[in-house]
This record gives sequence, C-alpha cells and structure tokens, in this order.
Amino acid sequence: MNFVIWDIESSSSDTFFGSIIEIGAIYLDNNLIEKDRFKLRCRIPEGEIPQAMALIVNKTSVEMLTKTNLSHYQLLGEVEKIFKKWSQLSNGCMFLGWSNIGFDDEMLRKEFFRGIRYPYITSVSPNKRHDGLNIARGAYAVDNNLLKTEINKKGNAVMKLESLAKHNGFEVAGAHSALFDAELTVKVLSLIKKKQPQTWDAFLRTGNRDDTETIIKKEKMFTLNEYFYGKSRLYLSAPLHPNSCIHPRYKWGQAVDLRVDIKPLLELSISDLKNEMKKTPKFLRTIRSNKAPIILDASYGMKVEPYNKMSTALINERAELIKTNEKFAQKICIVLKETAEEKEQTSSQEEILAEESIYKKFTSPKDTALFPKWHEASWKDKLIILDKFEDDRLIDFGKKIIFQESPETLPITMYRQIKQKIAERILSDKKEKWWTCKEFYFECDNLREKYTNNKDEKKLKFLDEINAYVEGIEKKYIDA
Repeated sequence: MNFVIWDIESSSSDTFFGSIIEIGAIYLDNNLIEKDRFKLRCRIPEGEIPQAMALIVNKTSVEMLTKTNLSHYQLLGEVEKIFKKWSQLSNGCMFLGWSNIGFDDEMLRKEFFRGIRYPYITSVSPNKRHDGLNIARGAYAVDNNLLKTEINKKGNAVMKLESLAKHNGFEVAGAHSALFDAELTVKVLSLIKKKQPQTWDAFLRTGNRDDTETIIKKEKMFTLNEYFYGKSRLYLSAPLHPNSCIHPRYKWGQAVDLRVDIKPLLELSISDLKNEMKKTPKFLRTIRSNKAPIILDASYGMKVEPYNKMSTALINERAELIKTNEKFAQKICIVLKETAEEKEQTSSQEEILAEESIYKKFTSPKDTALFPKWHEASWKDKLIILDKFEDDRLIDFGKKIIFQESPETLPITMYRQIKQKIAERILSDKKEKWWTCKEFYFECDNLREKYTNNKDEKKLKFLDEINAYVEGIEKKYIDA
C-alpha cells in the first residue's frame, strides 16, 4: 500500500470552527520513495476571526491570509481531487501525518462536512490512516536508543516533530509550514523504518477499525503501547472473549492487563466488577480501534517490567482464562454500557450546533450522492440544488458557502440574513465556542504584553497588522 504523508496549518486550534489555511502532502510508494507532492494555501473564509497565536506559529501574514489566489472553498476542492486521484492510483493509500488523528484528520473531516463533501476521505475503504506520532512512540518504547530525543525537565523524551527531527540531524528551519512538516515526518518515519524494520509492518496493521478488531478477536495476547504522563509504555494484555471484546457503545476493543491476578475478578457480580473497574491502576485496557493503536507481538511486553518477572506459564494461564471466559466478558460489557449511558445522561445539555454535529448525525446516502452534482453546478444552480437536500445542516452550510464565494447569487433578503448571523457570532460579548472579535482583542493584548517584555518588535508589528485586519472585519459587520 502506498502512503500519503500530509500536514495542515490552520486559522485556529479549534477543529469545529477553525479553518485550514495551508496544506501540504507527499505521495510515496511502499518503500517511502516520493512519487508526487502538492502544497496549497488559501484565503481565510469570509467572516471568520482567526486566533492570533495560531497565525504566529504558522507564520501567516495578513497578506497571506487575504490575498492568496485560492479561496477556502477552492482549496478543499483541490484537496479532495488530489487525494482521490492518489487513492485510485494505488487502490488505496495509508494516510498519515504527525499527530494527525487527533488534529489534522479531525480538521479535514469537519471542513469537508461543512463544505458539503464526504468527510472520511482519508479512511474510507480501501484507504487507511495511521499516525506518525503513534509509530514513533511505539518504536521508542520498544528501543529507546532508536531515536535521539530531547529530555524535558520531568525526565521524559520529547516527541514533538520539530524537536525529534532536530535531534536526529534533520534541518528544521522551515518547521510549521505544512509541506515542510510533511517532509520532516517522512524523514523521521524513514529512519524508524530503516532502524526497526521488524516492527514497521506491525505498526501499520491497525490502519482501520476492521483490521484492528480482527487482531483483537484473533490473538490470545499481545503488547499494547500507550502514552501516559509523558511516558511511552508497553502493556502485555489479553483481549476479552471474541464475542464480547468490543465496547458496546464506543466500539473500542477491550483487554486485560496481564500483571493482574484475574481469578478473583472472574466471579464478581456486575456491581462489584463496576466498583473494581473504577479503581486505579486500571486492570482493563481500552484499545481505540479507529485511532491507529499500536499493537505488537506479546514478546515485546514480556521483556519489560513487571512481565519479565512473571513466569511464562502464569502469563499463559491468565491469558487463557481471559480469552475463553465469555461470561466475564459479557459482564464487563454490561458495566461499560451502563457507565457510558450514565455519562451521556450527565453530559452538558447545551445545544449542539450544526458545525459540531458531524458525529451526532450522519448525512443520508441520498444527500451524500448529491454532493458531486452540487459542486459541479454553477453558483446559481447551486442555490437551486440546495432545495433537494433533506438535511437542513447542509442547506445552511451551502448558503454560507455561496455567501462567501458568490454573494451576488443570493437574494438580498437571504444575503442579509446570513450576514446578520455571522455578525451575531463574531460580535458576541459572551465567551463563545468560536473566536469572537472580543476574544481576539483579549488574546492580542496578552500577546502584546508578552512580546513587549521580550522586546520582540517583529511579533509586535505582526500583532498590529492582524489587529487592524480584525478591526476591519468588525467594522464591516457591526451594522449588519
């Protein structure tokens, strides 16, 4: 399977309300030899207030934010076209970046959702996805001499891409631009593949939920790599009975840490088991099957404490008891279901906005089938086609896209309504989920104080520029 290693830079750290402003990706063969690449930058969507710190980190000037050739809508269209082309060239690709599953993938999914595009382009079959950070942590846990790392004040290895690349001899002067970060990811992963070939294929086995579940249901025991409190650790674990080893609500795999004496747990009632599951350290390990977990052969876990102090016979006995006891697995699943339901009942009753609802309600197959036709249509026809969507969220998203891309297409009443909604959001005096003008000015003032103390004239000048830009947005919408 070929690879797509990619990275984004964004206007905000919020994946629901921020926007991609730059993306870079490299298409590689199975040996990580480059075949193609692209780099795209776009203008920030109309009516969006950026986070100043995000722009400082990714070195985005006001000119870059406002005068780039591509609009935000056009960028998403290009990304979709290229990713689809690369996927078809190799009958599916492994998409990965650095901490992409927690951020880049989430941002792209939510952008595609709001952009009336199929959100799961990087993971829909035959594509798979993985995370370079997960792989690096797993490789380091197996052999901490594999990578040279910075050690922080707590004595833990630093796994940030820029730091890791620098300490392993790679030039990092262009870090925090999308394509450069994708290049660094390729270099670090190539180093891991070269130095630890015996684990490389094992790391990639968990590129989708189905493959991961197959491993969990099939294997008697294995080694899990997890990251807690700045440390990458190996846990020798045995999955529950194959008929009841998946979380009944979240669909994540469940395994038991083999350091635990399992016999006293097997006969506990459901209520007693529930109490036991609340205690720390946890005896039950959750395997996030859709988030590229690192699952290695059991031999790796047997080499580390406390498992290397245990007899092989005892480990095998415990694994057998866990794997074959369906009743115990069923009780675990009952507790997991009850706990999930309790959590849902006590969760915030705050209204979920359309932008936040991607995982709450999936778009219907009928609406999804309309996506290509909508994008191929003229702006005038796009407005007409919106009436064919069943999902009100898509209709609202579509109207906003037309407002941003072709405002003259909208009837004047609709144009004013959309502009007023944007104004209500960005001019709000409350603490909102998105960045408002008020929040931006507060952030800007704090940063200005910091950079004044540091005598950083370059960043102070940037803050003045971005502040003037936001003042212009505020002035434009204040009378909406």
